[in-house]
Amino acid sequence: MPTSGAVDRVAAKAGIDSWRSHPQFLGQMRQLLPRITGDIIYAVKPKPSSFGVALFKQLRTHRPLILDIDDWEMSWHGGDDWSYRPVSPKQLYRDICKPGGQLRQPDHPLYVKWMEACVSRADAITVNTSFLQKRFGGVYMPNGKDTELFNPALYDGDRSRQRYGLSEYRVLMFPGAPRPHKGVEDVLIALEQLNQPDLRLVIVGGSPYDDYDDRLQQQWGQWIIKLPRCPMEQMPEIIAAAHIIVVPQRDTLAAQSQFPLKMTDGMAMAKPVLSTTVGDIPDILGNAGYLVDPESPDQLAEAIAGIFSDFDSATHRGQQGRSRCIDYYSIKAMARTLATVMSPYAPSHPANPLHDVSLA
Repeated sequence: MPTSGAVDRVAAKAGIDSWRSHPQFLGQMRQLLPRITGDIIYAVKPKPSSFGVALFKQLRTHRPLILDIDDWEMSWHGGDDWSYRPVSPKQLYRDICKPGGQLRQPDHPLYVKWMEACVSRADAITVNTSFLQKRFGGVYMPNGKDTELFNPALYDGDRSRQRYGLSEYRVLMFPGAPRPHKGVEDVLIALEQLNQPDLRLVIVGGSPYDDYDDRLQQQWGQWIIKLPRCPMEQMPEIIAAAHIIVVPQRDTLAAQSQFPLKMTDGMAMAKPVLSTTVGDIPDILGNAGYLVDPESPDQLAEAIAGIFSDFDSATHRGQQGRSRCIDYYSIKAMARTLATVMSPYAPSHPANPLHDVSLA
């Protein structure tokens, strides 16, 4: 972790391997704590491996602590209905004491739940969705897109389609890892209904979590083209190959609590965006895209056909989406909000200005 600058950022995947068992976790924490030297501590995610470490440092140094919450971690475990219920005292003993016991994992849901109960200990909180703001409070700070990197003026759609073998298709693109709550199945059902041979759904990256994308391929392979994972710097060129960006979220806790990053990929690249009325999506997209009800393949099929029937109008909406992304969902817009959050805790001495931020 960098040690210079005004802010030290403690992230669950930076500095401490959250999958390690408690003895290893505590050893890593002892090594990490002396390296947190910033005037402000910025913890990412309410997990023991990030927020827990930051709270310990705050207790010892009384430095201001800001917590960023970009997801509801408990949504992956059933939300408020989840609880730890060992079947017997013997099971509790095994979970705590035996190698591989689930309670030996620092970021086990039980500990995450405890951390969520401590969020009021932070001096300030930033969240990226209204769902999280209602749950945890804090300042709404949506994720910022690098609109200079994601700049459609730098790319040619026809050339991108040619490079990636997509020239003969009308391309719907999902530029992320498919998961059930992301609604990719609904788009594939819509393509099956339309049954137009030049339509394809391009999935970029696939799922690193399980074999879900393989199951999609088995059932709807004729409509799918998979592109491998790529560096972020390559994503704008790939997105340039799309005619439509699809973000067909289903109405689940996970979808409501997440900021739709892939939607702002499309907005920044001035692509027509087709999404669903879930969470903050209608407010983010405004009138600069196309919205249907979640889990509605019929509406998706109708919207896809409508977009291609008047593609000039769709292109204009895409350009409006880029303007909206620059104004509200760019890195510069995010930086303005973050500066406001941090300013009450900024060091006064000129050698360590607020804008000199070290990120882990």
